[in-house]
Amino acid sequence: MAYKQGNRHQMDLFPKSIEEYVQEDDPVRIYDAFVESLSMEEIEIEINCNKAGNSQYDPKAMLKLLIYGYSYGWRSSRKLERALYHNVSFVWLTGGLKPDHKTIANFRRNNKKALKEVLRQCVKLCIKLDLIEGNTLFVDGSKMRGNASINKTWTEDKWNKHLKGIEDRIEEILKECEQVDNREEGNASFVKLKGELAKEEEMQVRVKAVLEEIKREKKKSVNGTDKDCVKIKGRQGIHAGYNSQIVVDEKHGLIVNCDVVEENNDTNQFSNQINQANEMLGKECKVACSDAGYSKVDDLKEIDDKDIKVIVPTSKQASIEQEENSFGKERFSYNEEKDIYECPEGNILRLGGYDKAKNCHQYKMVNRKICQECKHFGVCTTSKNGRTIKRLVNEKLKEKLEQLYKSDDGQEVYRKRKEKVELPFGHIKRNLNVGSFLLRGNSGVNAEMAVFSTCFNISRMMTLVGKQALKQRLWN
Repeated sequence: MAYKQGNRHQMDLFPKSIEEYVQEDDPVRIYDAFVESLSMEEIEIEINCNKAGNSQYDPKAMLKLLIYGYSYGWRSSRKLERALYHNVSFVWLTGGLKPDHKTIANFRRNNKKALKEVLRQCVKLCIKLDLIEGNTLFVDGSKMRGNASINKTWTEDKWNKHLKGIEDRIEEILKECEQVDNREEGNASFVKLKGELAKEEEMQVRVKAVLEEIKREKKKSVNGTDKDCVKIKGRQGIHAGYNSQIVVDEKHGLIVNCDVVEENNDTNQFSNQINQANEMLGKECKVACSDAGYSKVDDLKEIDDKDIKVIVPTSKQASIEQEENSFGKERFSYNEEKDIYECPEGNILRLGGYDKAKNCHQYKMVNRKICQECKHFGVCTTSKNGRTIKRLVNEKLKEKLEQLYKSDDGQEVYRKRKEKVELPFGHIKRNLNVGSFLLRGNSGVNAEMAVFSTCFNISRMMTLVGKQALKQRLWN
């Protein structure tokens, strides 16, 4: 059988111009057209050809390099630098420019706000192309690792011990310096001690700043590498990271807004994320939906007050296995006029206190002996003080939302949630190969998340509109 064999010494003619390096329908041309369509003024990247000083790389070319690289899972500045020498599409995209990895990393670090604003421009473009309607929005969150080790997340006590160790070492160095003769100031040991002293004093200042932050913001712990990240619990264990949030439109599942928060759960994020998405859209949505992780009633109330239909199940409704409880709260009837509860045996529970932490009223049995003498004692309650019922201040709203979720319309909306809002995270974590953030700090991770979201939207736009059609519409 004959084989096709290559020949590295075969003479061949390379295209005469870089423009001929890629075909007309190559995806790289879409990314080029997308960045060209952006308003550099709106994303706050300065374009000034008459600026004094040394020449610098074209900001548009650098932005194209980052967005295109991220779209194919190439985020490392060194990998991007290598691609500029060996990958034809990267050579074409930058027009033959070859910035080194430090220049690429500095551009990314110095333009975090601009990278965040790129998503806003992308959403505006999707609205213009009628790909986003903004009527029904879905919210979801996912834990993502930060560029820091969980082993550097310390409590106040551990930071104090570390500070004590630094201060002790500084004292030792000062004593050693005193023992060095002044005539030998220039010797190697003296210079080495001075260098170590400077490092220890710098570390002392940093640790004191961390301790001040813990006291000021009443944090339980702070990571020494990235002070903004928190402890997150995922399937791979506990790590230092962030809680990434996205809001997706129903029509084509495009990302409307993204955010990265310093929280290890989604409890208080629903209203915050929907409000940000509405601001991005320039109008109020009609329906907002999420899973049970966002089911804090006090937070949902803010969106419900705006006449937006909220579809969010309670933890109990979302549970696959719901155990029947003969003496659950729903078995106790509430009399709104008298503000009392009546148990299944006809006994009365009256208002007996307020739980500020849970924002609920507590209803207690008038006489504790009633429960103790009841035939259901031990099943209904085991407390010697009798049965207690907790009623949220916004209990009516909770009941309303439960009914909305159980309705046919609510179930239809909720069924769409998985296919719409969980797809982007799958694309980001699997296709873009995002295991963790590269940048540190809240502004850095938000910038990266915006680029991930933009990459997902561009990929979806190419599928929905078509490469050639999308390219033409971007250039028009």
